[in-house]
Amino acid sequence: MTICKVKGNVVSTNKTEKLMGLKLMLVQQFNIITKEEEGSVFVAVDTVGAGEGEVVMLVRGSSARQTAHTENKPVDASIVGIIDSIEYDGKIVFKKYK
Repeated sequence: MTICKVKGNVVSTNKTEKLMGLKLMLVQQFNIITKEEEGSVFVAVDTVGAGEGEVVMLVRGSSARQTAHTENKPVDASIVGIIDSIEYDGKIVFKKYK
């Protein structure tokens, strides 16, 4: 799993039938320690109702097709959790609600 930040929404009215009804989001990998965004922005299917600015757990590759929403669909990235807090080395390094 990867930690990412949701950067925005993707709207596509013309797409393959297997993607109909799926919510598409723009995400970018997020280093929770440095609070820096890393790498390119890419598209992921949202399976948990994430919103812009949220820090999420994301799976890629064949794991992205293991959710109830994405099984047998042409996806390679799925948001599978919204992160509330992260503890690292005995310290809270991220907390959604302060």
